[in-house]
Amino acid sequence: MVRKIEGPARIPVPGGKLIDEHIGRVNSGDEAVSIAHMTAPPGWEEPPQTPSFTEYTLVLRGSVIVEHDGGRTEVAAGQSVVTEPGERVRYSAGPEGAEYVAVCLPAFSPDSAGRD
Repeated sequence: MVRKIEGPARIPVPGGKLIDEHIGRVNSGDEAVSIAHMTAPPGWEEPPQTPSFTEYTLVLRGSVIVEHDGGRTEVAAGQSVVTEPGERVRYSAGPEGAEYVAVCLPAFSPDSAGRD
């Protein structure tokens, strides 16, 4: 069955980051996948986490920095990064901030994020 999603649900988070979930547990009730458009100000960072989902991130503007067990990866506009379940990661925005789309399989939930 075709389902049209009229618009995203804004999910409030601290630090000035905006999360607009288009598809996922909050906005559409989907548990298999979540798709969110995110905007983070310069210098934004979140606590380390060990998620139980795969996250695919496409950076549209600025840069996203991913700290992980293997080091630090900076992902610029036009680039993508994939993080695997069970890997400890920490996301932050570069000096120009970041605009990006995140796809999580299965869908993101606060419990599955595994935040420290």
